[in-house]
Amino acid sequence: MANDKRYAQANNDSLHRIFTIPEAPDSTLSLIEEEISKNLNGFLSHHIVATDKPLSEIELDFASSALPEQPEYVSDHTRQLLDKLIAQSVHTSAPSFIGHMTSALPYFLLPLSKLMVGLNQNLVKIETSKAFTPMERQVLGMMHRLVYGQTDSFYDTWMHSADSSLGAFCSGGTVANITALWVARNSLLAAKPGFKGVSEEGLNKGLRAYGYDDLAILVSERGHYSLKKAANILGLGHDSIIAIPTDGEHRMDCDKLKEKCARLHSQNVKVMAIVGIAGTTETGTLDPLAKMAEIAQQYQAHFHVDAAWGGATLLSDKYRHLLAGIEQADSVTIDAHKQMYVPMGAGLVVFKNPKAVAAIEHHAEYILRKGSKDLGSHTLEGSRPGMAMLLYASLHIISRPGYELLINQSIEKAKYFANLIEQDRNFQLVSKPELCLLTYRYVPENVQTYLQSCSADKAKKINEVLDQLTVAMQKLQREAGKSFVSRTRIPEQGKYSGAISVFRVVLANPLTTEAILQQVLVEQESIATEQTELLAQLQSIIDA
Repeated sequence: MANDKRYAQANNDSLHRIFTIPEAPDSTLSLIEEEISKNLNGFLSHHIVATDKPLSEIELDFASSALPEQPEYVSDHTRQLLDKLIAQSVHTSAPSFIGHMTSALPYFLLPLSKLMVGLNQNLVKIETSKAFTPMERQVLGMMHRLVYGQTDSFYDTWMHSADSSLGAFCSGGTVANITALWVARNSLLAAKPGFKGVSEEGLNKGLRAYGYDDLAILVSERGHYSLKKAANILGLGHDSIIAIPTDGEHRMDCDKLKEKCARLHSQNVKVMAIVGIAGTTETGTLDPLAKMAEIAQQYQAHFHVDAAWGGATLLSDKYRHLLAGIEQADSVTIDAHKQMYVPMGAGLVVFKNPKAVAAIEHHAEYILRKGSKDLGSHTLEGSRPGMAMLLYASLHIISRPGYELLINQSIEKAKYFANLIEQDRNFQLVSKPELCLLTYRYVPENVQTYLQSCSADKAKKINEVLDQLTVAMQKLQREAGKSFVSRTRIPEQGKYSGAISVFRVVLANPLTTEAILQQVLVEQESIATEQTELLAQLQSIIDA
């Protein structure tokens, strides 16, 4: 019994030390902190091992579901993390990692992130975020002004108003889109005499109360999958998301949009929302927002713009005209963890009308009381970290002109890469960049020539083999670990009406150089020439 007490006391003392500053900091952690504070990218480059270790083998390092019964020394455990986790992580900040939205981060965010974690503020309520709440409201005000450009007096009135909100900070674009459509649904099926509102009585009673047979959300066929999640969660179902065909540039066809709205109206289906895309996930394409706003107004539909990708372009005086019409949107989604260079988990939605969020207002007795300025009264998520602090710092340290420089460089870098592709006779540019995204594929010169004159049936066979070639090349390039591009499937705009597999690149990392882009194509061409079997299949189709 005495030994048990001594063991318990020893464990208690050890745990207490974990939650206080040790007199002699752990040497391993200290070395890591010193390294990453001096050169984060250097640390990552050194510790992330570029291998083709399969996922199944990595899973073996994390195979046990048993809860640890014995504590480990911090140094020992940290070394394990370096060997098992860090070494096999993806080096998303590498300048040759150009396949996804992730990028190198400004150096000042690392110590600020540590401070944010240490403060551990919970933005759901004032009681746990006394200073962070007004700070987040200010950030939302800045982003609202970026989109809508209201006057000083507007923000003086609404930015810190207890019974309204200019928007909501979210973990990402998915939650932001859900929040926007949640507001749209509740506003459409609001309380009225004899009906307590959709939030109280549900969707079926709401439809009956307003005399609609159904609701619909219209978006281009390039819409983000999060919209289907929103429809599912809001009780509308995936079938309520109606995809409108796009034109040859992957933009929504507004004539088709008008036709669909008129047809739905004749069928007593209410168009609840029309969603414009300011930067599609796959090609970075921008919908004709101004025209869509007119159609939304004609049918009294909520006009939401998913600008998770392209919203930051508004920071550029040179390119913000690309998003003309966004200021007419009822709500706008923007992801700060894309082109605003903030770590993952920083999305937001802003509403043109600050009173719109009243449609989703909710309260609880122990928090979120009526009349309080608790941000949680108007958010889908409850407990949230103070991620707005990192965007707040970035907006001040980088500033709007600094962001403009970064955004301009990324768009112009995409144009440079597109030009490289077009100059290479064995590559084909599939979608020209409007923002910093583009798609392309490897197509030998003789195959490109053949596709211009062959039948649709032969074009289909050629594209099927090219799909295999694209997939093989992308996988081999990823496994080699020198550079990375992603891949997707998009509609082919020629005689073959099916979808084709393409390489997809995002040129947002300011550390990516023209020399690196040149090398990416050199590496891909080298990989392609080794795919002798697939190249032979292409030739056999041509020769047949």
